[in-house]
Amino acid sequence: MVKFFIILCLCLSLTGCISQPSLFPSIGPLQESKVAGDGEQKIVMITVEGMLTSAKPSGFVDQLFDRPSLPARVKEELTKAGEDEQVKAIILRINSPGGTVTSSDILYHEIQQFKKIHRIPVIASIVDLGTSGGYYLAAAADKIVAHPSTITGSIGVIMVTINAEGLLEKIGVEPRAITSGPNKSMGAPFRAMTEEEEGIFQGVIDSMYEQFVTVVKTGRPNLDESEIRRLADGRIYTAMQAKDIGLIDDIGYLEDTIALAKQQAGLKEAMVVTYHRAGGYKHNIYSSMMLGGGEMQKFPDLKPSSLLTLLNGSTPQFMYMWMP
Repeated sequence: MVKFFIILCLCLSLTGCISQPSLFPSIGPLQESKVAGDGEQKIVMITVEGMLTSAKPSGFVDQLFDRPSLPARVKEELTKAGEDEQVKAIILRINSPGGTVTSSDILYHEIQQFKKIHRIPVIASIVDLGTSGGYYLAAAADKIVAHPSTITGSIGVIMVTINAEGLLEKIGVEPRAITSGPNKSMGAPFRAMTEEEEGIFQGVIDSMYEQFVTVVKTGRPNLDESEIRRLADGRIYTAMQAKDIGLIDDIGYLEDTIALAKQQAGLKEAMVVTYHRAGGYKHNIYSSMMLGGGEMQKFPDLKPSSLLTLLNGSTPQFMYMWMP
């Protein structure tokens, strides 16, 4: 009913039946909102929530407002922060199980580039989840603070594919693929993998795992490589466990992270701000970024909903992601 009302109002506004200003806020540049503190100097809080993906949000409202992809939005917020001389620190608020290998690495790269150019501290604040790609991103920060109930870790790579060969035999379906080479259809869901195909996939995953280990080694210089590899077997850790083994620096609430950001930036007072677009209202440090500059990416549902879904372009994905 609500969706019908939105569509009706949109149609009326397009036909001129509803006078301006429009029912919907216009797409425009990011706006700044104060959420805590006082002073001329600023700490910008950037939120990364949900699955890390380069895909644009696909919901009705997301498409209506033409919301950008997660990497595009984070890049835009970092650019705005870098252009403001009053910004003295960044807090990266993370609540993510991870996501695709490429998206995780793009976000990590953007934070690293920002630090290299602007030389101001970046503090990661992990809330509920900072696993796999979420931790990969946190490793780009100068310090990592986790909420007391945080789950983190799950360092590693996973590839998910499905073998529906037995099901297809039962219902009398025989898919056929004509290829230019024996490995062109590797990972297809309608047959079992060969040993050669599994070996090829394992080689790709091993390479991506080495990249993850390098990122952790760079961000956690207190840990030697052998210790990182021992810890990076895919298991998850509580905040206390993560601190004990050196994967995070401290345990605390968002106020503690703000205090640490001030300390790292050499500030006694600072105003904490977030960025959002028209129509978004941020009134405190816990305000969601869904209606602001960001978009809440849903945690993925990887359970097959139909046979058609499996057979229609179901490509295996390489993920830095905790997928229990």
